[in-house]
Amino acid sequence: MQIVETSNEGLKRAYSVTIAATDIAARIEGEVKKIAPTVRMPGFRPGKVPANLVRKMHGPALHQEALNTTIREAMDKLVADNKLRPAMQPDVSLGEGYEEGKDAELTVALEILPEIAAPSLEGLKLEKLVVPVTDAQVDESIEKIAAGQKSFTDAGEGAVAKDGDQLIIDFLGKVDGVPFEGGAAEDTPLELGAGRFIPGFEEQLGGVKAGDEKTITVTFPEDYPAKDLAGKDATFDITVKAVKVAGDFVADDDFAKQLGLQGIDQLRGLLRGQLEQETAGVTRTAMKRSLLDQLAAGHDFPVPPSMVEAEFEQIWQQLNQEAQQEENPEEALKEIEAEKEDYRKIAERRVRLGLLLSEIGQANGVVVSGQEMEMLVRQAAQQYREEDRKRFVEYVQSDPMVAAQLRAPLYEDKVVDFLFDKAEVTEREVTREELEAAIEADENGQPAEVKSEPKKKAPAKKKAAAEDAPAEEAAAAEEAATDEAADDAKPAKKAPAKKKAAAEDALAAEAEAAEEAPAPKKKAAPKKKAEEA
Repeated sequence: MQIVETSNEGLKRAYSVTIAATDIAARIEGEVKKIAPTVRMPGFRPGKVPANLVRKMHGPALHQEALNTTIREAMDKLVADNKLRPAMQPDVSLGEGYEEGKDAELTVALEILPEIAAPSLEGLKLEKLVVPVTDAQVDESIEKIAAGQKSFTDAGEGAVAKDGDQLIIDFLGKVDGVPFEGGAAEDTPLELGAGRFIPGFEEQLGGVKAGDEKTITVTFPEDYPAKDLAGKDATFDITVKAVKVAGDFVADDDFAKQLGLQGIDQLRGLLRGQLEQETAGVTRTAMKRSLLDQLAAGHDFPVPPSMVEAEFEQIWQQLNQEAQQEENPEEALKEIEAEKEDYRKIAERRVRLGLLLSEIGQANGVVVSGQEMEMLVRQAAQQYREEDRKRFVEYVQSDPMVAAQLRAPLYEDKVVDFLFDKAEVTEREVTREELEAAIEADENGQPAEVKSEPKKKAPAKKKAAAEDAPAEEAAAAEEAATDEAADDAKPAKKAPAKKKAAAEDALAAEAEAAEEAPAPKKKAAPKKKAEEA
């Protein structure tokens, strides 16, 4: 086997590889001897079929397998001998003139991972925005629970319905005078003011009494799920069968016991814990953004263009999917198209951060234990039917990259927690609105306005969210290459994309898989198959 480097520019490498015909033939002969004892042919005793007949029967398949195996071994040797750390699967092509009996001439192109100096963790400073949970917030949560536990009693003869009361009604809906599917019901409870029916429906029933019959007119929203009704005017013939009033609510032990708790103190404690947990997640996101910004500002090294392009395609695909779901898809698509190059820069940032964080994790012994991994697999298996869970577990155990994808979120959290522990952290109390404004800061670091009404997420905020997610395949490639470079390095397999929405808290930690499982063998399939030559 002869390996010659033909190009060495930046992170790009190219090689010509010659595999001698005699090596391929020898492997074929070995395969013939291996399968000959199992071959059955009329006129011959089992295991006594001559080798030349075995070769004639199975020659094309044996040649294809021998060629693929020798190419995989050639790739392993190329990577190991040259101490390469491939960023992505190498591009392997078989020469046009190849045919059985000739030397196999291969051209190999690949990109390698950059050498990254061990990052200094000194001088990291983070601010932790803390939102204290108030008694008023706990009271509000209790009231929300109570709203779902309301009991209603008959208001009595002649009672006039008002907001907060419950009506029991029969109704029949029509469009252009014709009843439509799903537009009729009997004995339906309707709480006035709850806003559970389409706009304008409840408002027209204020002041009714039991026994009243009334026809109202409403317009279905433009985004109504039933497309045949969206935006259309409709009438509803309504018969009021009863008017009921809500019982008085008291936040006491009896109320808590109705929920299966010991008393009101336990309920308040549980709700306070939930509120603290909610804000803790947002606080962590704000701290992580600051952490990533500091790391990105302090480290600048070249990254493989193919990894950047792959990351950009993931971001772009997700953005287009989100744009299609907006009220005005065309306008949303124009907005992201105008900022396409900004997103390409974000892709580069994510790849660089992914490689950097992987280097930090490896250098400092960040790992996911076997016990933690077993728990992750069990949790993931719960989403499948019971009869499929065992197969899912076996699938994860058989494919290290699948296991890496599953392991990633926990490993990511561990890397971030490690960096949080190393940083100088100061705390500052803020309101929930101030915390959310910090999260919604644009890419220039300018705080978003705090308003009572929720705002539509601007493209700038989408970009800020995208910047918070280092590329997972970058870290996977980094650790896989580092772990195997000494003896049998394997090019890393590209991990599938994750949704950008979930990526806000995703660091790139699939790399950790290589520490607990060997990297998968490369399947360096040539562009031109031997059987086609």
